[in-house]
Amino acid sequence: MSVHPEAFLHERAIVDDGATIGAGTRVWANAHVLPGARIGADGNVCDGVFVENDVVVGDRVTLKCGVQLWDGIRLEDDVFVGPNATFTNDLRPRSRQVPERYPETRVCQGASIGANATILPGLTVGRGAMVGAGAVVTRDVPEGVVVVGNPARIVGYGSATQVADGAAGDAPPAVGETPTGTAGATVVQLPEHEDMRGKLSVLEFPGQLPFEVRRAFFVFDVPSQEVRGEHAHHECHQFLVCLSGSVRVVADDGHHRSEVLLDRPSIGVHLAPMTWGIQYRYTADARLMVLASHAYDADDYIRSYDEFLRLVRTAA
Repeated sequence: MSVHPEAFLHERAIVDDGATIGAGTRVWANAHVLPGARIGADGNVCDGVFVENDVVVGDRVTLKCGVQLWDGIRLEDDVFVGPNATFTNDLRPRSRQVPERYPETRVCQGASIGANATILPGLTVGRGAMVGAGAVVTRDVPEGVVVVGNPARIVGYGSATQVADGAAGDAPPAVGETPTGTAGATVVQLPEHEDMRGKLSVLEFPGQLPFEVRRAFFVFDVPSQEVRGEHAHHECHQFLVCLSGSVRVVADDGHHRSEVLLDRPSIGVHLAPMTWGIQYRYTADARLMVLASHAYDADDYIRSYDEFLRLVRTAA
């Protein structure tokens, strides 16, 4: 057993020989840590927690009562796991049948798992993500999102600043451009004219867009739980307008993240090159139009967020 002298073990805690407990970590009553498990510094392992052998827990991690960490679980620094949250490590469990190797399940730095949530094997919960109480996570959770439900679906981006998020019936804001706080992302309010015959919104180019339009495409019939986008472009500009229904657009420059509700044809978002874009929470009647400065080129896409961040840092 490798227990740091500054760790605290309750007299009724069980920490087997071969386990590692870091400085300042507290292991409370009826918790059981098996050989081979590694728990970092300044953590809190509450009553009734069970930690199996092939488990790695980072620094400043909180494990609330009733949590079990099975072989293959990896919790990075500053993770919170709520009471009775359940991790699984075998998609097809059978009694007395042990797989050759358990899949690795990773909860990345700063993420939180709500009470009674269930995480299926082999998944990754991204940095800073929030899994709501009782959620059943069946797919990887992207960085910084909030997911709820069974199966878990994205309902928000916790770190995003809300921009131009009014109700659809509100009077439109003044015509012009509004910065979002995210470099490369601008809200554009188009002219809107109304009389007894209905409404008309106008987009003129060149003039209202800082690029020449070479391509247009339309997104519709998207299940509301699905997320689209999740990429950036090296060179392509895009302008997004929701022609009917509503959709939320998240823009990320690698430092700041903002969110815009598109809920009328007179409001759009310009995403410049090297801006990470996400669209989610489509209503059933949503019709999203995207105007692009370039013809389709697969090589212009940046589909890995880690690669996007690397390019942003390189360019700085």
